[in-house]
This record gives sequence, structure tokens and C-alpha cells, in this order.
Amino acid sequence: MKRVVLFIITNLAIVFVLSIVLSLLGVGRILDEQGVGLDLYNLTVFAAVFGFGGSLISLAISKWTAKRLTGAQVITTPRNEVEAWLVQTVRKQAEIAGIGMPEVAIYNAPDVNAFATGARRNNALVAVSTGLLQSMNRDEAEAVLAHEVSHVANGDMITLALIQGVVNTFVIVASRVVGHFVDRAVFKTEEGHGPAFYITSIVTQIVFGILASIIVMWFSRQREFRADAGGARLAGREKMIAALEKLKRSVNQPHLPDQMAAFGISGGKGSSFMRLFMTHPPLDERIEALKRAY
Repeated sequence: MKRVVLFIITNLAIVFVLSIVLSLLGVGRILDEQGVGLDLYNLTVFAAVFGFGGSLISLAISKWTAKRLTGAQVITTPRNEVEAWLVQTVRKQAEIAGIGMPEVAIYNAPDVNAFATGARRNNALVAVSTGLLQSMNRDEAEAVLAHEVSHVANGDMITLALIQGVVNTFVIVASRVVGHFVDRAVFKTEEGHGPAFYITSIVTQIVFGILASIIVMWFSRQREFRADAGGARLAGREKMIAALEKLKRSVNQPHLPDQMAAFGISGGKGSSFMRLFMTHPPLDERIEALKRAY
């Protein structure tokens, strides 16, 4: 329930902020002054503000959101040998990768998982689950940390947000154009917009959004292969393969919130069609890719 409330409040706040931005830009409507044709400039600005704005604001507050959603506790002063090892390992890997020291955190969850997030390469967050610490040995855990540090070094969170922004903008523009066409050509609305515009826009935005997500998910899968390769360089190929093998044998399902699923290391299985919408490639493919590359 706490996650749902936080999700709703966060999104309402984002919509409020973006509405103020549109007001400051003087974008109040997407029709021309006569109320007949589309004002493509205003429509594009409207779409870009909501398309990129939502993604970039979400990225900007991603660390704060991740901590609230998972209950991750940042290690400020290590309280035991495990926490000291985690901080030391991430510090060493960050130095090799050429990035600033990320915050290191632990969150309480039974699944074997970890994630990295943050708006900047030099101010990121790397977190591991208690289930991972209990299930993996030091070599395997080191590889997982290297995988997440590689995500940060590759700038994957930033790139994913920008790609999502482009996709969102396209979907918003395309759905309004289709809605306007249907309203004018099919329902013969001569001025303003009738119900057909809003219904068609909503339906096409959902359809285009689903299709466009295939592009975003494809990139997400590719970045996992790159992070695995980066993890192999930082920690060693055999350690990275062993970590993925351990994930494959894990009986627990991922427990990361839906908003954070793309940032975890754990993947899943899917049918040929559902593979198009997977954030992670199947673990067998990731293991095989590492074996072929080295």
C-alpha cells in the first residue's frame, strides 16, 4: 500500500510541475487560433514536455524513489565485516571504472537481486538484497556488484531515460494526430474537438505506447549484455558466469517493485512473443554471450 501511495503522489507531483512548465511556455492548447487545425508547434512542445519531462524528473529522483520503494538502507559507516566488504569492493570497482563512489545500500528482500540507479555517473546508488548476501559467495557477489557498477559507468540509466523520452514524445504526437484525423474525417467535427478525438487519442496512445515499449525493452536487454561484459572485466569472467548461474538456480522470483524491475540484475523467461517486452535477456543467453566473448 505504501508503494502505491508513493507512486500516485510522485506522479501527481510530476504532472503538476509539467503543467506549470507548459503554462510558462505559453502552451495552452494544441489547436490553431481558429480551433480548426492542429498547431503542430504547440503539440510538439506539449508532447516533449510531458514525454521528456516525466522521464527526466523520474531519473532525477530515482535514488530517492528507489530507497523509499525498497527500504534500502545506505551504508554510511559499516557496522560489520560484510558491510565493510561491500563498500570496499564497490569503491575499488568504481575507481577502475572511472566513476565517482556510488552510495552502497542493502535492502531487505528474500530474492537474489541487486540494482543500480541515479541521474549521474558520479552520484549513483548500488544496492543489494539480503537474499543475495545470504545466497551468494564473495566471488559471485563481487561479480554482481561489478555488473551494477558497469551499468553506472555505461550511463545506462541516463540513456534509458532519454530513449523513453523520445518514445513518449512520439507516442503523444502520433496519437493526437490520429485522433484529430478521425475526429475531422470520420465524425466530421468542424471546430474544436469532439468525443471521438479524446477516445481515439487515448486508444491509440495505449496501442502506440505498447508498440513503442518494444524499442525501450530491446535497449534494456542490450544494456544487460554490456553490463555483464563490464562485470566480467571488473571482476573476472568466471565470477560473472558463476553469479549468473547462481541467479539461474535461484528459486525465488524477483521482488523489486515494477517501477524498478529494469534496474535489477535478475532476469526471467518468456515466450517468443513476450520476449519482446522483457527488460532482461534470459540468463542462458547472457551466460552463453559471456562464454563466446572470451
